[in-house]
Formats: sequence, C-alpha cells, structure tokens
Amino acid sequence: MVHRFKTLTTKRYTDGVKERGWATFRARLWQRGYFDHVVRDDRDLERIREYIATNSLRWALDREEPAESGFLTCGG
Repeated sequence: MVHRFKTLTTKRYTDGVKERGWATFRARLWQRGYFDHVVRDDRDLERIREYIATNSLRWALDREEPAESGFLTCGG
C-alpha cells in the first residue's frame, strides 16, 4: 500500500513538473523505506500527532536530509 501511494504521488508530481511547470526536485522525492506503527492508545496517538505537527520544524537538524537535498513543498 505504501509503495503504491509513493508511486502514484511521484507520478502526479512528475506530471505536474512536465505539464504545469512545477519546480523540479534534485534528489529523491521520498525517503527510503518507511516505519509502520500500531497506535496502541490515546497517549500514543497524541505523541504521533505531535510528531507530525512539529516534524518539519526539525528538518534542518536531520543529518540524512541536508538543506541541499532538493526538498521543497509544492502546491496542488
């Protein structure tokens, strides 16, 4: 399921670059792999929500994704 999602969104992004003039990415669009986790309780869910809400703020600190990686956000 995750592989299919990555494939479909990458295709849509590539089409946007070709057909709508979206900015190109210089590196990979998706990071390698992914991490599955079963939400066990409300506390776990809240921790995950907090992570999602603040993750982009930690981008500059991520050793695997330096600023020159080509990461960018785009509109639909």
